[in-house]
Order: sequence, then structure tokens, then C-alpha cells
Amino acid sequence: MTCFVGLDVSQKMTAICVVDNAGRRLWRGQCPTIPEQISILVRRHAGDDVRIGVETGAMTPWLVHELRLGLEVVCLDARHARAALKMQINKTDQNDAEGLAQIVRTGWYRSVHVKSLDSHRARAILGARTQLVGMRTRLSNHIRGVLKTFGLLPAGMRGLPFDRKVEALLLDRSDVALIVRPMLVAWRQLREQITVFDKSVRMLVKSNSACRLLMSVPGIGVLSALAYVSTVEDPARFVRSRSVGAHLGLTPRQYQSGEVDRSGRISRCGDTLARTLLYEAAVVILTRLKRASRLKDWARAIARRSGNGKARVALARKLSVILHSVWRSGQPFH
Repeated sequence: MTCFVGLDVSQKMTAICVVDNAGRRLWRGQCPTIPEQISILVRRHAGDDVRIGVETGAMTPWLVHELRLGLEVVCLDARHARAALKMQINKTDQNDAEGLAQIVRTGWYRSVHVKSLDSHRARAILGARTQLVGMRTRLSNHIRGVLKTFGLLPAGMRGLPFDRKVEALLLDRSDVALIVRPMLVAWRQLREQITVFDKSVRMLVKSNSACRLLMSVPGIGVLSALAYVSTVEDPARFVRSRSVGAHLGLTPRQYQSGEVDRSGRISRCGDTLARTLLYEAAVVILTRLKRASRLKDWARAIARRSGNGKARVALARKLSVILHSVWRSGQPFH
């Protein structure tokens, strides 16, 4: 007899509930959030023929990969699970675990793909680099704001790096230098660490044949290729290439009820970094690509009809579709 288990995971403790085919509760309890201890309790109270349900969350990838060494685990979309669990009168960890077990038993869920740890490492590198780039941008803007207050404008000094422009302005202003130089030191350190991440990204892309293949598409560089590959991970997940655009949140929302049928802005669901980098790739094609390109002509035709903003989003969605098609075929872009 197959048993169904729900896990409500927190940082320290995990609530566990076991139900049978008829939905009767067989056992429930809790233990520390350690995969080995969870596995022992599940096997003790449910046996080996078991299906475990766990919601998406920050600790889910690690927990799922550890439990899948000997047990069947399905990952549930937290939004779908919340829609079912909110029907409970009392919200407790134990009740949530039992609700997850019942969801798995009834099959009223859509299984979420759990990426490999290698993909998560690539995502972590890209995310850390993005954070440092944002910090460097905010710090340089703050330095410019301080200098403008005292009539110093680094923008007028062409041909020099930002830090050398600032140093040149501070030569005769010791009072301002006391404020700006510590921030400039931090700005240089951020730049150095960004360079370290850039080298790591290039090494990952160089060792990944899929990334090198996708870089044959116009506008796609090392960052956007690695972000796309680590997001999709397996092209066989999508039967149609068009589905990738919706997966990345680049298709319009739709509301239809009775006589009402309207389309809104793009959904912006899915991975934010991959969507942002594809949008930037679309901007590069429209503004920097010099050679003739049918992609560029297609996007410019949309821009003439509906404006540049919609053209960039449409081109980003088309790039997501083309990248999947190129990856699945194994042939470079033509």
C-alpha cells in the first residue's frame, strides 16, 4: 500500500504527516530539518513505498536532492499549495504537513522541476555578481552626488576611469576628500570582486557546450547564455519552444470571464535575472548591432506599430524561443 507524506519545512524543525490511500492519518510528528533523520522517520512510519510532498522554498533543493537518494519526492508549487491549505480553519505546521500529504494523495498539484546543484551554483555566482554590480552603481552615484554638492563634476573629464576622475577632482579639495576617498576605496574593492566573478562566469561558459552553442545567437553573451542554461537546464522539459517565453514571464497576462477578455502586461513570473538579461540582449540587437539581421528588422517593424518598449519585450520573448530551438537542435544560429 502506497503511503503519502507531507513535509512542512522550517529552518530548524520539519513537521511530518503520513496518510494512507483513503486519506486516514497514520502518524504525524516533527524532527530537526536533517535529511537523514527525516528519512529514518518516514521509513519507520510509512515504509519504502511512499511518495513525499514538499513545497518550494529556500531549503527545498538541498532537501529534495538528499531525500531522493532512496525515496520518491515531488516538489509542489508553494502558490498552488497555499490555495488549498488556506481552506483550513487553523494554520499550524502539523496541519500544513497533513494538507500537503492530502494534496499529493489526490494528485491535485503540478510537480515543480528541482534544478541540479551545479545549476544552483551557477545561479549563485550570477546572483552574487548582480548584487555587487548594483552596489557599485549605487556607490558611484552617491559619490557623484556628493561631488556635485561642492561643484565638482567628474562627467566632464573624458577618457579616464571613474576613480581617476574622482582622484583628479580631489587634489585641491582636502575637505571633500575626507568624505569621498573612503567610498572610493570601497568602490575599487567592489570592482575587483566583480572581476573575480567575471572570470568564474567565463570559465563556466567555456566548459559548457550548451552555453557556447547559444552564444551563436545575436546579442547573447556569456552572462545571458549562462543564465538561460541554468534556468532551463534541460530543453526536454518543454515540448514547445514557445512555452519558454511564458516560463520566463515574457508573455502577457490574460483575463477572460464571460464577455470580458483582455490582455495585460507581461506576467513577469519565473526567473527575474534571465528575463532581465534577455531584455538587455534585445536592446543590444536594436541599438548596437550593425550588421543586417532579420531579428532586428522584425523588432523594428513592431516598434513602428507599437513603440520601442513593446518591441524590446517582444524581441526578448523571441530570443527565449530561438535559444531553446537552437539548444534542442544542437545547430548554431543561422
